[in-house]
Amino acid sequence: MTQTVNLTWDDLDRAAEANRLATVARRAGGQPSTSDVPAGRSRLLGVDAARGAALLAMIAVHSLPESDAAGQPTWWFTAFAGRAAAAFAVLAGVGIAFLTARQRVRLTAGSGPVAALVVRALAIGAIGLALGYADASVASVILPFYAVMFLLAIPLVFLPTWLVAVTGVVAAAAAPVLQHLLLPRLPEPTYDNPGFAQLVGDPVALLTELTVTGEFPAMTWLAYLCAGLVVGRLALTGRRAILWMLGTGAALAVAAPVASSVLLHRYGGLQQISVTQPTSGLDATQIAEFLAFGGDGSTPTSTWWWLAVDAPHTGTPLDLLATTGSALALLAVLLLASRVARSLPRWVISLLLVPLAAAGGMALTLYTAHILFINSDLDSFAPGTGYLAQVVAFVLFACAWWATAGRGPLEGLVSAISGGARRLAARDGRRLNVGAGGPAGGVARTTGPGGTGTSRYAPEPRRYRVEPPAARWRPG
Repeated sequence: MTQTVNLTWDDLDRAAEANRLATVARRAGGQPSTSDVPAGRSRLLGVDAARGAALLAMIAVHSLPESDAAGQPTWWFTAFAGRAAAAFAVLAGVGIAFLTARQRVRLTAGSGPVAALVVRALAIGAIGLALGYADASVASVILPFYAVMFLLAIPLVFLPTWLVAVTGVVAAAAAPVLQHLLLPRLPEPTYDNPGFAQLVGDPVALLTELTVTGEFPAMTWLAYLCAGLVVGRLALTGRRAILWMLGTGAALAVAAPVASSVLLHRYGGLQQISVTQPTSGLDATQIAEFLAFGGDGSTPTSTWWWLAVDAPHTGTPLDLLATTGSALALLAVLLLASRVARSLPRWVISLLLVPLAAAGGMALTLYTAHILFINSDLDSFAPGTGYLAQVVAFVLFACAWWATAGRGPLEGLVSAISGGARRLAARDGRRLNVGAGGPAGGVARTTGPGGTGTSRYAPEPRRYRVEPPAARWRPG
């Protein structure tokens, strides 16, 4: 077993720089030599910390009151609603980039990554369906929607980065329009947490809700995965890329609400929404609540002006842009924090980042535990007390597990299954290639850039550790 040593920030910086040099060497046209292989398999600390922050924000949305005594949104609901789930989706795209060596996958080497993504989607979907008994009025389980998103993202790994970016922009602009056109022609969604009974009883209706009409429709949320995949292919250890991401994210997070306000107030959008209120299915009070608290994945279709709204979970272009921006800004800030060089500030920052990263490294396990807890008799606390109890318990558990076992329980299960499928598919693809007379050298490169192996930013293992160089390592 590899010996785990105390992590220092210099270790992370050296490992990150080695990762960058290895990527440059691969792009230059070859597999790096053994000496080029990074000295660590460390995850980027800021990425896991961002995932941990998104997890705690999502727990806050589920556990704390949405409105105050005056009926207005609370500050935490205003800050976190919509943004936490979007950050998870963007980071899922980053994870897909890590899973595919942060590069475009070649068609000839795609069997392994495709198998891994398919099996990962099925495993996450199964976990989500197992939570189908949970009360949707308490928390809508996002995992079945993620499963469909992962399947829709498979073609993206074969595209160059610029085309993934274009696809994301098109999805953010066109998917809400398509949804607006389709909603009147599709069955009304149940908004219940789907279970295995729905999968067996009416799979078409379930797929329709997960893709188009539900609270986290995969068709529109594909924009988040595209953004994350583009970001994951950047040199996240470089300050220029992080600052670019921070500037872009902050600009989107500010510009989208401003544009929505201008469209609704200066150009008459609110007036048109009020005029068409009788055909919207909402009364005046419900419209006001919708604009303040957001929707369930879509907007009414009584007028196209609804697409100018940026409220949480409305799935409009401006909602997608604003929440994508906040996710990018969050990730950039935490990546910058992990680069602080002065010893005292670095030590203080580590007190925050390391627990967040430990929780983010096992977000699937902790999210599942959260859903189980708030749907059980154990959740008998006042909202604030219950939230603090979950945060303390989850962070302490994550730190203890991270320090001893590393990968989270559910993360280990999903990684083992998807990793096995990846190796099996790669082996079968190699056998078919050899049988067809393909060059052995081309087959060997299935573990190279864009293939199924040597991503130094792969999502596992969960511990931040520095190890001796290894000639080859397969993620998962």
